[in-house]
Amino acid sequence: MKYQLRNPPNARITGPDGRRAPGAEPQQPAPNGAIAVTSFALNPAAPKWASLPSHRSWLLGQADDLFAFFERASLNPLGGFHDLDRRGQPTPVGAPPGGRPGRALHVTTRMVHCYSIAHLLGRPGADALVDHGMAFLWNGHRDAVNGGYFWGVGYDAPTDDSKQAYGHAFVLLAASSAKLAGHPDADRLLTDVSTILHERFWEEEHGAVAEEFSRDWRPLDHYRGQNSNMHLTEALMAAFEATGDGNYLRMAERIADLIVRRHAAQNAWRLPEHFTEDWTLDRDYSGSPMFRPYGTTPGHWLEWARLLLQLWEMGGRRIDWMPGAAASLFRQAVADGWDAATGGFYYTLEWDGSPRIRERYWWPCCEGIGAAAFLNAIDGDPFYEEWYRRIWNFSATRLIDREHGGWHPQLGEDMQPTVNPFFGKPDLYHALQACLIPLVPTTGSIAGGLAQGRINLG
Repeated sequence: MKYQLRNPPNARITGPDGRRAPGAEPQQPAPNGAIAVTSFALNPAAPKWASLPSHRSWLLGQADDLFAFFERASLNPLGGFHDLDRRGQPTPVGAPPGGRPGRALHVTTRMVHCYSIAHLLGRPGADALVDHGMAFLWNGHRDAVNGGYFWGVGYDAPTDDSKQAYGHAFVLLAASSAKLAGHPDADRLLTDVSTILHERFWEEEHGAVAEEFSRDWRPLDHYRGQNSNMHLTEALMAAFEATGDGNYLRMAERIADLIVRRHAAQNAWRLPEHFTEDWTLDRDYSGSPMFRPYGTTPGHWLEWARLLLQLWEMGGRRIDWMPGAAASLFRQAVADGWDAATGGFYYTLEWDGSPRIRERYWWPCCEGIGAAAFLNAIDGDPFYEEWYRRIWNFSATRLIDREHGGWHPQLGEDMQPTVNPFFGKPDLYHALQACLIPLVPTTGSIAGGLAQGRINLG
């Protein structure tokens, strides 16, 4: 079945303040002789890239390359999946220095999610990776005594026995995608993690989840974070698609209301990340450089822009603030976060919108592509087509590793690959979704669209 991108009357999205992010700025020479990324003038009469069969074929080809790269050596015969080096080979224990056996919960779950998508695409052999990951989630990560799922699992015992909301959100996503793909153990996993999220993490008075607990469910701190709640929103929508249970959708809507309508709107659409136990903004907080860096993270503004539109669609377009908020988040992210000289999004920003960590990571570009695709499909303003092309041009030129495969996870200001906090090729989740989001309807997830046969290739 072909799906045509919709551009319904009266669906144009504008930000509440009517602002428009800058257009194409003059490009400066690229450092160290690197290939300069230019921006062609957009011909308003030209077809959108996502409407071109040739572009859609290219997207599917990129997804195929990612699947091929990660399926070669990821499967760990002792359970779970290997971390991969830049060539796609298993990373030895202790590399990077001080590293422990990987097998982190978010890696296991993302592999299950991604290869469930591969199975729905009809990729032979994907079912073996889903089977392997599902078995390890249940028999390796799951705490059979206290309930919940360990963050890190070694070969003899957990390497990190904390119970984290971020990881449990991805268990829910993996279970939901596996159910849509028809895996026989998906219902068991979905029921178990849903119960844990409801009984241990969910705080009804706030409409969001607490962050982390010890092995025996003692709170580890008073921190509350938007990142785990954002990914839970994605997972709750997937669970709604897989089950039809409206409680999942209502939880997602409550999280969005707290994080975006209340906090992001009050902070000029520079989405805050870190909060205290009562959800008071904590501007001074600085934690893990990978998951909880200081300041604001424009990649998350882009991620929320897409999630809000998907949530708006799945809820029957009844929550009228979501489209304008999505547009405002996207426009603020490209205004503050994009480096006009060499391209790419800065990783983190100061509270005034100026760069803090200036390295360019792959995943904000992936989220920018997904957000631009959604806004472009629903709104139709050429502004979003312009950004869709610009971000893909940068990603194809700078981030796709044409020598070894996969994507470079981070670049320095000289546009050369760097390491720390990311080493090797971390996972395929963000890059895969950037390739496939433009091919499925805006009314649901990738897995949901594929399960209904709604992928646009012709």
